[in-house]
Amino acid sequence: MQQVSFQLRARKRGFHLITNEILQNLPPLPDCGLLHLFIQHTSAALSLNENADPDVQMDLTASFDHLVRENERFYTHTCEGADDMPAHIKSTMIGASLTIPITNHRLNLGTWQGIYLCEFRNRASNRHIVATIL
Repeated sequence: MQQVSFQLRARKRGFHLITNEILQNLPPLPDCGLLHLFIQHTSAALSLNENADPDVQMDLTASFDHLVRENERFYTHTCEGADDMPAHIKSTMIGASLTIPITNHRLNLGTWQGIYLCEFRNRASNRHIVATIL
C-alpha cells in the first residue's frame, strides 16, 4: 500500500477534468489494485464522468446550479457567502471520494470516463487530495 497527498491548483466554479493532473501526482501504479482518491474539502467533490465532450461539464454545472440555488431563505449557514451552503449541499450529493481499479499499471476507466474535480465555490483555493494505492 502507498499513500500520497498533493494539491490540485485552484479552479473556477464548475466541473473540471483532472485525470492527467491526478496521474502526474501518483507514483508508478502496480499491475493490479485499487486507487482510492479522497478530497479533503466540504465544498468540492470528485466524480467520474464524460471525458470527451466539454458540453457535459457545462451542462452539469448548469444542472447543479438549477437544482441547488443560492440565497434560499431557509439557509442558516450564510456567513461565508451565497455560494457556500449550496457548495456543501452539492458536495454531499456527489461525494468526497472515488475508488478506481488498476489493471496492467493503468487506471481501468471506461472509454469515455475521466476524473472530475467538481468545484462549487466561486473563489476556491487549491484543493487537497489524498491518494491511496492498494
